[in-house]
Amino acid sequence: MSAKFDRRHFIAAGTSALAMPFVARSASAQAAWPSRQIRMICSYPAGGQTDLLARAYGEFISKQVGKTVVVENKPGASGAIGTAEVARAEPDGHTMLCSISTTYIMNRVVMKNPGYDMDKDLTLVSVIPGAGLLLVANPKTGVKTLEDFVAFARKSGKVNFGTYSVGSSPHMTIHELNRQYGLSIEPVHYRGEAPMWTGMLEGTLDAAMGSFTAAQSVLQSDRGTVFAVHSKKVDAIPNVKTLPEQGATAKFFTVSGFSGWAVAKATPQPVVDRLAELCVAANNDPKVKDVLATFVLEPAIGFKETNALYQRELPIWIESAQSLGLEPA
Repeated sequence: MSAKFDRRHFIAAGTSALAMPFVARSASAQAAWPSRQIRMICSYPAGGQTDLLARAYGEFISKQVGKTVVVENKPGASGAIGTAEVARAEPDGHTMLCSISTTYIMNRVVMKNPGYDMDKDLTLVSVIPGAGLLLVANPKTGVKTLEDFVAFARKSGKVNFGTYSVGSSPHMTIHELNRQYGLSIEPVHYRGEAPMWTGMLEGTLDAAMGSFTAAQSVLQSDRGTVFAVHSKKVDAIPNVKTLPEQGATAKFFTVSGFSGWAVAKATPQPVVDRLAELCVAANNDPKVKDVLATFVLEPAIGFKETNALYQRELPIWIESAQSLGLEPA
């Protein structure tokens, strides 16, 4: 792949592969699945949202199939290290990946060689649509709405806005707000949400964007004011409007992002279907419900719905990254 990616190439490759994603699979299932222990590789560190989802859903799957599900954390390179391992695994459903949309979508845009090709090497099984991400302003700015934020940014000339990684949803949001309103918001990239919110607590940021749960340290200490949510309203703060409700028009403000599971591409379809069914059934498990509630997340969705979501959001992410000028590193 050349250093400069071509939008038409990415979108055509992504959508055409999604239209026929299972041709390479064996038409018949292998020996009864599962026949041994299942590895669920979580491509992010222990203790975070993705890890807790992997463990809760993994425990439920284990109880249903009578085989141990071992969660292994393989973090690094925005999830690429663990994902590449699953892509190389035997395609029999005994190795699963639990990761997020940054890994499944944005790595193809910002990395020359992440170690896997999403279209050729992996199949999405089931995902949990993303919750509304909060846009939070430092109280000293006086910002309470998007209109306030735009006015503050224009008056200040420069705004330091925290993100949890290059190519993340906050990074794309900053870019789209700059484009629509002619602003000069500066992304300040951190290695994860925790250090980003610490920066907010310390008063070094004018604004930041991230999950409802992770932002509580800032909100409960009155070090931040929520002035918008990205694309979905959050039940816990129903009076805070989304960016589109406040006049933001970019297509990117319609994507949800997601967390979810994938397996190696040639995994037989019956096994993929069974895994998807188990993920959906797990939504009713008490431990799974607790984790979903903790992070204000929706339940996991089925195989067809998962791939429809991926197909819809992929070109929007790529188009936004293209306009930002991101290049594979």
